[in-house]
Amino acid sequence: MFPPGSVWPRVRVLRVFWALLAVPLASSRVWESDDFQDCTWKVVLNKFDRVGDTHMSDRFYDQEPVDTVDSVFSMLVDSPIDPQEKYLGFPYYLKINYSCEGQPSEDLVRSGHLMGLKPVVLVTFQSSVNFYRWKIEQLQIRMEAAPFRYPGLCLAEEVCSMSWFMPMPIQNGSVVMKVEVTSNGLGPFIPNKRFRVNINGFLKKQQDTVEFTLGSELFDLTPQYFVNASSRPLWYTLDQSPVLILGGIPNEKAILLSDTNFETFSLVELSIDSCWVDSFYCPQADFSATIYDAISTESTLFIRQNQLVYYFTGTYATLYDRSHSSGSWVRVLATECIKRLCPVLFHSNGSEYVMALPTGKHEGYLHFGTITDGRVSFEMLPKGGSLCKHMFVGNCSITWAEYLSGEYILLLLVEVEDFNTKSFRVVRYNMSSDVTEVLYIIPDFIPDAEGMEFLMMVGAEMYTSSPMVPKGLFFNTYNNLLFIWGNFLLQSYNAENYTYLAGFPKELSIKYLVNSFGGDIAVITETEEIWYLLEGDYRVYQLFPSRGWSIHFSLQMLQQSSLYAANETTVTFFYEDRELYQLVYLMGHGQGRLVKRLVPVEKLLLYQQQSHYHLERQGGHPVLSFTNQCPFTMLSLANLPNPQAYTREERYLARPPHILERSGFHSKKSLAVYQGLLYYLLWLHSKYNKPYADPVHDPTWRWWKNKKQDQDYYLYLERNWLSAGGVHIDMASYEKIYNLKSEYQLPQFIFLDKGNSYEFSLKMRSKEGSAFQEQSKLAVGFGLADPHCIEAFAKQEATVLRNLVQFLITLRDKKLCYDQGISGHHLMKTSVMVKVRGSSGHCFQSTHFGLRMQGNMMLPVFIGCPPGKRLAFDITYTLEYNRLLNKQYFDCAHPDPEMPCFLFRDVFYPFFLIQDLVTGDSGSFKGRYVLKVVGGGPTLDSLRDYSEEEIYRFNSPLETVPPRTKSRIWTTKTTETTEDGAFHIMSPQSFGIDLSLAAFTLTE
Repeated sequence: MFPPGSVWPRVRVLRVFWALLAVPLASSRVWESDDFQDCTWKVVLNKFDRVGDTHMSDRFYDQEPVDTVDSVFSMLVDSPIDPQEKYLGFPYYLKINYSCEGQPSEDLVRSGHLMGLKPVVLVTFQSSVNFYRWKIEQLQIRMEAAPFRYPGLCLAEEVCSMSWFMPMPIQNGSVVMKVEVTSNGLGPFIPNKRFRVNINGFLKKQQDTVEFTLGSELFDLTPQYFVNASSRPLWYTLDQSPVLILGGIPNEKAILLSDTNFETFSLVELSIDSCWVDSFYCPQADFSATIYDAISTESTLFIRQNQLVYYFTGTYATLYDRSHSSGSWVRVLATECIKRLCPVLFHSNGSEYVMALPTGKHEGYLHFGTITDGRVSFEMLPKGGSLCKHMFVGNCSITWAEYLSGEYILLLLVEVEDFNTKSFRVVRYNMSSDVTEVLYIIPDFIPDAEGMEFLMMVGAEMYTSSPMVPKGLFFNTYNNLLFIWGNFLLQSYNAENYTYLAGFPKELSIKYLVNSFGGDIAVITETEEIWYLLEGDYRVYQLFPSRGWSIHFSLQMLQQSSLYAANETTVTFFYEDRELYQLVYLMGHGQGRLVKRLVPVEKLLLYQQQSHYHLERQGGHPVLSFTNQCPFTMLSLANLPNPQAYTREERYLARPPHILERSGFHSKKSLAVYQGLLYYLLWLHSKYNKPYADPVHDPTWRWWKNKKQDQDYYLYLERNWLSAGGVHIDMASYEKIYNLKSEYQLPQFIFLDKGNSYEFSLKMRSKEGSAFQEQSKLAVGFGLADPHCIEAFAKQEATVLRNLVQFLITLRDKKLCYDQGISGHHLMKTSVMVKVRGSSGHCFQSTHFGLRMQGNMMLPVFIGCPPGKRLAFDITYTLEYNRLLNKQYFDCAHPDPEMPCFLFRDVFYPFFLIQDLVTGDSGSFKGRYVLKVVGGGPTLDSLRDYSEEEIYRFNSPLETVPPRTKSRIWTTKTTETTEDGAFHIMSPQSFGIDLSLAAFTLTE
């Protein structure tokens, strides 16, 4: 935060190193990173049977449960567990340590443990792409790691070497897991750290080693692989790809592969044939082994070498059948000459996509690839002939393609040659209707916008003599922002009106864009320069090379940082958790290494902002004076609602079992109990995904419902050190959490149901004068991606005593873009940008996580029926009501509490509940519905789904009209029907159902 006043604090200067200008920070800051020791969490995986082996780490490939924990549970007599259950465990543990610069890790961990430090871990599971096969959910589990002492000789009384361990959970339908490690608040300060711990389906166990299935691992990162090589984009399905790959290694059929977002990585030489097909329709100047394009999806990897395209599907038993996996690289589009692969960053409709642009005989076409459960198929578009034919031109070539996920729209950058003239056009192709539309004809030359930040392209602008050379497109599906890029930047919010960003120099040429989808864009040029743009703004900032980078780099070299070197080569850039990272190859002392490092965008902008200073004399000494360009001195969020209703995060709590060991260290047996309890908790969560409701709306209710009355007895055993196996299971340590509190920051995204709203307050302290005087200067604006779907309001009020200006902000769905459907399916992506006037690039807050930019907040919004809601059959009330009304109730001959029977002679009155699995809310369904019997059979084993014809015959009231088949199963006195009269419309106020079958069983 900046202090009040028009200038920054003045610092007396005796000597100033101008190249290393020290930037004074605000005296009113909360924390700075320099206030703490530079410590960080470290995590690795250990196989179940290798826990306790020091200095060991394992790769995450095994997806099968471990059945050896059941023998441990058999010893836990007089414990709140069901001895009839079969307890399983996960194949891995997560081992947690921490390190501080310049200190031995073992000493630190031991010291932290003695001070009461315990790592608290939040594991977030990413739902599968295929929501038709797997449930869409935002599942999280919060765990506490258990201390474990390594065996062996130790001179100390209690502990020499130790780590913290916890089970690494696996959930069916998820291969991407985010792991966030935090402190319990005791011991040393260690900042929170997030890790990607993903399943790698491209590994296999070969005897005693783990090998790659797609090639051979290379262990020598020689300089020839990276030095003087150009950086390349990292392409993958956002938030879904467990494995990321990078090609571009000169003259090598090798890729960089990582399942941890490049915290760790492997160099793999691919087992492909490297054929070169040259023909009259497929021109190829020369042959190279280089992998030019590489794209990763949830299940499948794609590469292009020369004109050939290959794919490899991994082994993911948690997603699909193993038969879908590849045994070797599969060559696809074998008769085509492919000049480029284009990624599709967002999945939709249960599938992922990739696009291949051909040249030669099929120039002007596009091959659209669909990946579903690891199965790959391609379709050639347009369907009714080439794009040239659709546009009525002689020759055309598709340079770039963007797919608008969920809208079945392709945006194409097309080079047209007609009547000996060349031009570039942006074309929209509708895949459903096979209709093509030219959206924009790109000017031939760069506009003359000298002295401007931007220029609206209205047709009356002047042009320079520099030609416009378009190279690609980029579309952000959250805010509908389209970029056309090359040696220029054009942007449009509606694909009709375009703005030229004059701050980007026409002498440079863009190589690729990197978007955080949180309001930030990094622009990488052919000369490896880095430029930065805030979405919703028109100013483009140069990050590298720049004065700010020179200051930062010099400071890092003075501190002898291991992440910087005098000789380095950039490999790629990518965003992770809305922060820009750089993968860079460092050369030093004749050796090279690959590191992942944060690009400190805020710090670079701040350094460049502080290049505006002047010297003043004060008391006979020179002082530096810096101008604070931020319109406020403090900005904070308040009155944020509890997040779960909007983020739809289902969170569970799981703590390790209590142990009867005076040292407090867990054993392999107690860790195995932790494995079994966690596995059972997630099994209960999965089992709760059913069409009928339990008497208590909580997945863990069935676990403890017969044990709660004995909890005092179990506590007595623990306090008297009598618990069997030396382990006490606390039933309160395994529960679902429904009341998470806000963390005083906007969530990463929110879901808005029909007509719902999201409200919060934005507080700012004015820079000078009273709050009333500053009201006219402090203003908040909104950028709405879809103003016809969502609206935003800001009500301003001033607080006199605290000199604050507060804005009450409301975001509301307008009920106009709602598609009734299954919970979590076919949601509309949109966003709201909240901006404080004059803050872009000027306002920063110093925190213990580093500098944070303030004044620009982008909130992605999903409109539609959110995940985590369900319509469930209310068994409990239905049984009570039917027993009361019919004066009797006959269950099955062999009763099953989860599948009750109803006597066919009795009138049947069904009732339903609307349940929120996230917040725990549950209430009666009072709407109307169409009831159909969609399956059945004489026995449970012979149940089958009916055909559409059978469903009609068994349920439709029109079956009573001749010619009739007398197949209808049930009747009702309710007269309301659908418009075509084919089915009855029921409600809780309807007459009951008269069943004409011998028996009627409600089943899944």
